[in-house]
Amino acid sequence: MAVKQRLDNDRTMPGHTHPREVSLETALDALADPIRRSIVRQLAGCPDWTRACGSFDLPVTNGTLSHHFATLRDAGLIEQRADATRRLNRLRRPEFDERFPGLLALVIEDEPEAPTG
Repeated sequence: MAVKQRLDNDRTMPGHTHPREVSLETALDALADPIRRSIVRQLAGCPDWTRACGSFDLPVTNGTLSHHFATLRDAGLIEQRADATRRLNRLRRPEFDERFPGLLALVIEDEPEAPTG
């Protein structure tokens, strides 16, 4: 499945699973989490390769955020690339839509529930 790519500065970049290699169950599991849905929605609203992992204001630790990005990568939803010390992200919408037509549209258009309190 995913393999690591070697970068010029000797760091490794995670490999990327293509959506055609992803089962429906894996895709739905990845999209079931509200934090991951928030990441997908935010990426859908901006141009490719303009959002670094650290630019997402989410109520989780950095380690948990890394886990969420890995889950999205493994499900073929996002692609990442290194830019100096940052990782930039791209939503793989065309590829994912080809594999699962309409699924991302449902996720992106679904309004998150307002917090109660």
